[in-house]
Amino acid sequence: MKREVVVTGVGIISAAGSSAAETWQALKAGKSGLSPFSLLPSARYAGIPVGQLPAELSSLSGLERASRPDHLAVIAARQAFKQSFPGAGLPQPEKTGVILGACVGGMAESELFLQRLLLEGVQDTGLLRFHECASSAEAVAGNLGLFGPCETISTACSSGSNAICLAADMILSDEADIMFAGGTDSLSRLTVNGFGSLLLIDPEGCRPFDEERKGMSLGEGAAVLVMESGESAGRRNARVLARLSGWANTCDAYHATAPAPEGDGIQRAIRGALRNAGLSPEDIHYINAHGTATVENDRAEAAAIRSVFGEHTPPVSSTKRVFGHTFAAAGAIEAIVCILAMENQAIPPNAGLHRPDPACPVRIQRSLESADIYRAMSLSLGFGGNNNCLILESPGKNSE
Repeated sequence: MKREVVVTGVGIISAAGSSAAETWQALKAGKSGLSPFSLLPSARYAGIPVGQLPAELSSLSGLERASRPDHLAVIAARQAFKQSFPGAGLPQPEKTGVILGACVGGMAESELFLQRLLLEGVQDTGLLRFHECASSAEAVAGNLGLFGPCETISTACSSGSNAICLAADMILSDEADIMFAGGTDSLSRLTVNGFGSLLLIDPEGCRPFDEERKGMSLGEGAAVLVMESGESAGRRNARVLARLSGWANTCDAYHATAPAPEGDGIQRAIRGALRNAGLSPEDIHYINAHGTATVENDRAEAAAIRSVFGEHTPPVSSTKRVFGHTFAAAGAIEAIVCILAMENQAIPPNAGLHRPDPACPVRIQRSLESADIYRAMSLSLGFGGNNNCLILESPGKNSE
């Protein structure tokens, strides 16, 4: 019998809120989490809409010194731990690991180091201690006492989703019983100026799948899922939030930043995840799209969905307006969105949408709607054409 992978805890922090409950309230309302960029000084991009968090995070993480993504990751991981292990410790720390998607790492702290060096002649090398993006997984492992595998994945905006896939593979291969998996990233001058130089930022805030969209909105945050084998969850009578029934990863091998126009790689990821889960397209009740609100990405993604699901696609929504594009954290955040949608039996709206783009022929969800959702699909797309698809199922009997 195939070993089952289940989710027994989630933790999330973003511009939409500092818990799963706050996040769902923002999703229900279709509330934009964007605010004028003020976290870091910027002559060119001050005031653009971003999904930013307060500058000070150490009071929430408990870490004395760490990079911004480290703080975010530990906050989310602690939430997930508390939900999965209420009033109890880890049953087997040596069989429990962590794998996080991360890209930015301690870049904001490294930028501060360089600023002080050049302008003040001060060499505060302590700011470089957490530069590597692998620092966040180490921080979570150290903080929670996880002695199993400790890994970091960096595949741009699909990193968090890929971390979930690899964690599932580790569980199925018996490398671990329990894995803390997700993603974390923060804003920095490099990311803001980098995406700005590519002319990919919408000065009015992102509007995924909207006919007049002009680009993305950046954000920061972290999301962590406690994933384990069904046997592990059963042994400790853990509450199962969802099953990860299918997943797949593909590469376009097309362009360093642009997606293949017809979404060929995305199609293959969707079909691969369906095949892995033993499901048909009609079994999917909701799709959380990557939906960055760039012209090419939204059209390629919509083309891929239409190719697989045909004329009658499931409801589709992008939640990027709620969080901003959180880079390596995006796939993990959106996996939790799918779990919350199933838990609340409601489809979150595509915030920021005014007039759907006719060139995106899918069923875009315009407002919150109660619905029978027992299987949800999450799509994540990264630079270089790295495509990922996750299928999550409700643990309830109606998901049979």
